[in-house]
Amino acid sequence: MQTTLDTPYTIQDHDVVLDTESQYVLRVRDLPNHERPREKLLAAGVASLTQAELVAILWGVGTRNEDVLTMAKRALREYGEKALLREVKPTNLAELLDIPLTKACQLVAALELGRRSYAVGRGGEPSQVRTPEQAYHFFRAMGNYGKEQLRGLYLGAQYQIVHDEVISIGSLSANIVHPREVFQPAIMRGAVAVIIAHNHPSGSLEPSAADIKVTQQLVAAGKILGIELLDHLIITAEGHNSVLEGV
Repeated sequence: MQTTLDTPYTIQDHDVVLDTESQYVLRVRDLPNHERPREKLLAAGVASLTQAELVAILWGVGTRNEDVLTMAKRALREYGEKALLREVKPTNLAELLDIPLTKACQLVAALELGRRSYAVGRGGEPSQVRTPEQAYHFFRAMGNYGKEQLRGLYLGAQYQIVHDEVISIGSLSANIVHPREVFQPAIMRGAVAVIIAHNHPSGSLEPSAADIKVTQQLVAAGKILGIELLDHLIITAEGHNSVLEGV
């Protein structure tokens, strides 16, 4: 087929779409061997698999009405990949996606295992944070970001990292950064303390009026919730500064 330089690319959708009256459902066993998730994993390695194929391997089999790979693709499409990866309540998945509770439990457990493994083995970063220097070691890469970002580091009772999250991207403002956005991950994961950090692409380590106002609001909210705000760091390429010390 001839094309011109301004001819747009066209990607064809090869997924099989079936309506409720279809008499036949394409199943994993109908696929060629090299396209089946487990065979593909063994032949080409885990990196070759899509998210849906990974979920399908985890679940193993589908239901009477839905093939496992079809169910995995639907779950990712309907729930949203990021939301699915962050979900911690199996009942939410089971109810909203209309999947068996056992499969929802399998997925939540597998994702939690991955989060915990990541928390204790992230390339030299600390698995516990007890000092501002340890927190800075965790956040220091932010100093090279071109856009302002607010991140939260969530700790358990033994100062162990239970979760980290990008809370917002863009200029820090009390109107944008609501306490619920900061503390919701702590509540969901049973964290008892939070350290937040944001970068100043300008290179200034001095807190702005908005930085101070946000910190004051978070300290007050944390006292009500019983979740302590341990620190609020400003990160630049040159170092760090604590907003909390001046509040």
